[in-house]
Amino acid sequence: MVVKRPGRLIAEVITVVIAGIVAFPLYWMLLSAFKSPGEIQSANPKPWTFSPSFDSFTRVLTVSGFGRFFVNSLVVALVVVVLSLLLSFLSAVALTRFSFKGRTVLLVMILVAQMVPVEALTIPLFFLMRQIGGVAPAFGLNELGSLVLVHLAFSLPFAIWMLRGFVAAVPVELEEAAKLDGASRMRFTWQILFPLVAPGLVAVSVLAFIHAWNDFLFAKTFIISKTENQTLPQAILVFFKPEDTDWGAVMASSTLMTIPVLVFFVLVQRRLVSGMAGAVKG
Repeated sequence: MVVKRPGRLIAEVITVVIAGIVAFPLYWMLLSAFKSPGEIQSANPKPWTFSPSFDSFTRVLTVSGFGRFFVNSLVVALVVVVLSLLLSFLSAVALTRFSFKGRTVLLVMILVAQMVPVEALTIPLFFLMRQIGGVAPAFGLNELGSLVLVHLAFSLPFAIWMLRGFVAAVPVELEEAAKLDGASRMRFTWQILFPLVAPGLVAVSVLAFIHAWNDFLFAKTFIISKTENQTLPQAILVFFKPEDTDWGAVMASSTLMTIPVLVFFVLVQRRLVSGMAGAVKG
């Protein structure tokens, strides 16, 4: 038998307690999704139910356009992930492997871009998207392209900074050896360097996906009149009513929103952990 040290045992207990506190809102959301309206509105709510019901999920799935909202959110999130991976990887390679005038200034600007509050940019971005719509309608207001552009702009600075550490960790000697073997810079970048920084790419993809998938502020601001282009977080507003909010449907829709994120996280969990560790080392 392995006897654990008191310090380690205390640390594990604290970790379990913190994990329970973090997970409790998710448990309550799932529980409320299966409760009946009477149990949800009870003056003495209980942390369990003996009569689970799928009525809340039925009301959510029968809402007009719910499937379209789901597809819109999925399309925006996946496009943002793909573009973030491609652009941040190429930018990280350029900032790490090439020396050019203004590189330090550019790195500082990338850091500063992460410090600007999202709320402070919402109104300027609204007018910017309105102007862009006059030139490129697909990226203007009421179009999913506007959401893609905004989420891409906010995800790129952090993605570039993270991937920069991964690219810098790859020895320059490896690139020189590849050149001696006849590999061009393009071939080295995509066939050797790209797989080596895969853990970082996975970490970037998860963060970009979650940011785009859960967005409500920009979706509510930019998608004004085209209801067919609304995203899933906006669909939850259907169940908020001044006189009688359908909390069961709100929790059920929130649960359905969580499923894609959990699936995506489970698929890339191993590489995500190594990616975060590599980012810290970088």
